[in-house]
Amino acid sequence: MSGVNDIRSAFLNYFAANGHHIVPSSPLVPRNDPTLMFTNAGMVQFKNVFTGVEKRPYQRATTSQKCVRAGGKHNDLDNVGYTARHHTFFEMLGNFSFGDYFKDHAIELAWKLVTQEFGFPKDRLTATVYIDDDEAFELWKKIAGLPESRIIRISGADNFWQMGDTGPCGPCSEIFYDHGDKIPGGPPGSLDEDGDRFVEIWNLVFMQYEKLPDGSRLNLPKPSIDTGAGLERVAAVLQGKHDNYDIDLFVALIRAAADLTGADPQGPMKASLRVIADHLRASSFLIADGVLPSNEGRGYVLRRIMRRAMRHAQLLGAREPLMWRLVGVLVREMGEAYPELQRARALIEETLRLEETRFRKTLERGLSILDEKSVSLKKGDMFDGETAFTLYDTYGFPLDLTQDALRARGIGVDIASFTDAMEQQKAKARASWSGSGEAATETIWFPLREKLGTTEFLGYETEVAEGVVAALVKDGKEAGTLKAGESGAIVLNQTPFYGESGGQVGDTGILTGDGVRVRITDTQKKAGDLFVHLGIVEQGTLTPGMALALEVDRDRRSAIRANHSATHLLHEALRQVLGDHIAQRGSLVAPDRLRFDFVHNKPISADELRRIEDIANDVVLENGEVTTRLMAVDDAREAGARALFGEKYGDEVRVVSMGGTGRQGAASNALGWSVELCGGTHVKRTGDIGLISVTGESAVASGVRRIEALTGHHARRHANDAIQLAKTAAGELRTTLEDMPARITALVEERKKLERELSEARKKLAMGGGGTANATSGAAGVRDVGGIKLMARSVEGIEIKDLKSLADQGKKQLGSGVVALVATSDDGKASVVVGVTPDLVTRFSAVDLVRKASEVLGGKGGGGKPDMAQAGGPDGAKAGAALDAIAAAMGA
Repeated sequence: MSGVNDIRSAFLNYFAANGHHIVPSSPLVPRNDPTLMFTNAGMVQFKNVFTGVEKRPYQRATTSQKCVRAGGKHNDLDNVGYTARHHTFFEMLGNFSFGDYFKDHAIELAWKLVTQEFGFPKDRLTATVYIDDDEAFELWKKIAGLPESRIIRISGADNFWQMGDTGPCGPCSEIFYDHGDKIPGGPPGSLDEDGDRFVEIWNLVFMQYEKLPDGSRLNLPKPSIDTGAGLERVAAVLQGKHDNYDIDLFVALIRAAADLTGADPQGPMKASLRVIADHLRASSFLIADGVLPSNEGRGYVLRRIMRRAMRHAQLLGAREPLMWRLVGVLVREMGEAYPELQRARALIEETLRLEETRFRKTLERGLSILDEKSVSLKKGDMFDGETAFTLYDTYGFPLDLTQDALRARGIGVDIASFTDAMEQQKAKARASWSGSGEAATETIWFPLREKLGTTEFLGYETEVAEGVVAALVKDGKEAGTLKAGESGAIVLNQTPFYGESGGQVGDTGILTGDGVRVRITDTQKKAGDLFVHLGIVEQGTLTPGMALALEVDRDRRSAIRANHSATHLLHEALRQVLGDHIAQRGSLVAPDRLRFDFVHNKPISADELRRIEDIANDVVLENGEVTTRLMAVDDAREAGARALFGEKYGDEVRVVSMGGTGRQGAASNALGWSVELCGGTHVKRTGDIGLISVTGESAVASGVRRIEALTGHHARRHANDAIQLAKTAAGELRTTLEDMPARITALVEERKKLERELSEARKKLAMGGGGTANATSGAAGVRDVGGIKLMARSVEGIEIKDLKSLADQGKKQLGSGVVALVATSDDGKASVVVGVTPDLVTRFSAVDLVRKASEVLGGKGGGGKPDMAQAGGPDGAKAGAALDAIAAAMGA
């Protein structure tokens, strides 16, 4: 049971057997404490439970919590690799009681575990208690049988825990293991306590008071327990080691690094191997929990950790990027306990490889310039701060690396002039931030971005978190408050809300705090990476500095994720069916629908649309994992990743891959079937999309077409509505769904036949004397005008297109003469056709005659040939007068 994985399991199982609920580790980015950069203790995820804000279905819990201490007041970075027990990443084993058991049972559980389950020799164990905690002192004597000499009273903050300036607090009690007199150091509380002989392996916090603003304490009605045991320290004791880096987990990581570099794990470069092993864990787990390297905030701390390890890899002589090649060993050692490592392995490897590749170029270039600019300096001199800033700003060479490189020569850096250079750059940037129209109204965001820094986006991993109000904006100006009923913009230090970009709409949701409730109606990104939450205060008064619970509308976000992933699949399916020329020209990803525009020069046929939809849904049904990698933009494009038209990408991009590499069309892309550069949110697996239903395809511009679709519940409801409509139609037609197409075809053909027959009947009726004629006309509507026969008729029920054919029939009936037909439509308009037999075209022009009729009908002109002409007019009621006008013109 001495292996790290065995110890972790034994600890959790022991407390589970004693009525504790095993709770998975929370992420390294705290979701419920915006004041923390990283989760640094096991109790962080239970903070709201201890304060009573949150209720859980259990009163006892046990965890193995991932922790990072590499920023803020808990910063062990500089010591890592050079001491036996300092780490940036570590696991904190813990058991917790939320108002259930208290000191006696906590001490009993701890003592039985370490002495009976783990087999620690009792004579090697020492306990500490807070100086005035007599109760704990007596319990250690009673339960553990420890002599008073090995129960040490400790005063000061080290043995009294408190959550903050106010709130829950209480005394601590620690368990120390004595490594023996061969190791220098004394017991806790002694002058030699900083030695390594006595090692703290467990801390029990007795949370029994509430601290008030005036400094006084009240007894909590339900005292609680919070404990923490460092897994690495416990493993070292159980494996008979004094040094954490000698336990099985670190031995495996160090050996892998040594094999790749040729370094001796116990040689003069031992510290470098330890730094790499430790920082590999921290970097990998941070990336798996959604942190990516950047120049600010958590991303900056990650970058420092990564680059520190990469610098040591170079010192070991590694000629190529090393860190990413060690990820497989880490996954093998810890992936079973932490599946997120397995899920994010591709992202971790690509991020480490990219960062180390870029860092090597930065290091080489920076050191070369540094050597050139400092060649004349001697020990005690100061390196020019402006040059240090140029190295930082232009070449990406961090200030701390400049300081480290010069420290060995006894040369410092002029920090004052470095700071001045940075301020001058900011002033130039402010001066250049100007514009007109919409740009002018946006000027508020640039100084806010400069003052507040980037917003930490947590939304790739969660829809719930906590944040602190960094600024409020109302009516285009920074405001001190937003009161109930007022609308405005809220900037937070961190947020799970996605800001509209890349075609994906912004998130909505709720912010709540102490007496405050804010409804967020939209989230925008301003000045690059400042997330701005637009909303209305429904309750209370919002002020800067206020801590809020942040909750994205999860159902809406889930629908948006499904639609965004579906656009990627449809994009690739379009390319598969229509050709490689397909390229996006914009998109919309909303919760209820999706659309995107693409280059294509003709409509998509029904068969092509069916194939596109089928291909995309085949990938959905595969339910494959959607993977994300961080890559250099050029590398990503070379690997076949597709970019969204019009989007701006930085040097590093998120690459989203879907579909197996074995699918048709993926043979040339090792990353997957659909691979795109994308900063949006996506489903975890393609099956989460549910269903893709293409609802429309149309043209939006010359050579650009638009496809629209639905997914998930919207697609299902759309399909159900279509089926219900089809069933209703089948019922009306008195047939089955299967036979409905044939039935409709038969009805259409029957209708066409009847329409033809009706048209012929109307023509015969029209030419057979059933129409209207003037008084001088005969039975067939034929009148004599100066010895010339005129067939003048006003006909009904005849389509305009049939008038000329009727006129030809009339000419044949007359043999010699003129035919004039007027047809009126349902809207009251009229069309007139005049036909002249060949023998009379020298006397009468059909064009002249038809124009006379058109004038009467309110029309203008007309056209045709001397033997056949057509015109029209808006006043069909004057059909008879129009015919009379033709007769009059013939007699003139």
